[in-house]
Amino acid sequence: MSELNRRDALKLLALMAAAPTFSFGCRPEEVQQAQQRRGQTQPGPDYRRQFFTEHEYRTVTVLADRIIPADERSGSASDAGVPAFIDFIMSDPLIPGLERRQTAIRGGLAWLDYQCLQRYGAPFVECNRSQQQEMLDLIAYPDVAPPEMAPGVAFFNSFRDLVASGFWSSKMGMEDLQYMGNTAVAEWKGCPDEVLEHLGLK
Repeated sequence: MSELNRRDALKLLALMAAAPTFSFGCRPEEVQQAQQRRGQTQPGPDYRRQFFTEHEYRTVTVLADRIIPADERSGSASDAGVPAFIDFIMSDPLIPGLERRQTAIRGGLAWLDYQCLQRYGAPFVECNRSQQQEMLDLIAYPDVAPPEMAPGVAFFNSFRDLVASGFWSSKMGMEDLQYMGNTAVAEWKGCPDEVLEHLGLK
């Protein structure tokens, strides 16, 4: 039995209607302002959920782990703290475009649940893995997605970008990339003798 009833389905429709688009990517001016706050857009270790409802947060967690699952190289998106990162991005008033992004992501999550309710009789998190995969396959590939899936494509594209940003800016993601930072890779021993001789400086 789904945790969402008919009244909840009507709420989903209302959330969907409130969002003019389900795309919540940053606009150029927002990117520029966010870059000025570099290093301040990651939640701290004691961060507590502020924006998403419990159900939305579960959906974000499951969806993020479908995008970046654990493998032999590293943990999953949720292992890296990506759901908290997304909630932080959606609740930080200093990040530009906040209200637009909040409306878009909430509408997109509602759209995903509504589609799953129509197809499988359950919201996304209560669908089995094959049903979840079937749903995601309809929206993950823009070039072949059915036209009626366009709202979901816009949502999933933005969500996937946000998951990637959260994962690869985390400690786990940096280790996954084997990023070493600004580290000297070799000891400088000066200009080679043959180059100095060629330049007439030896």
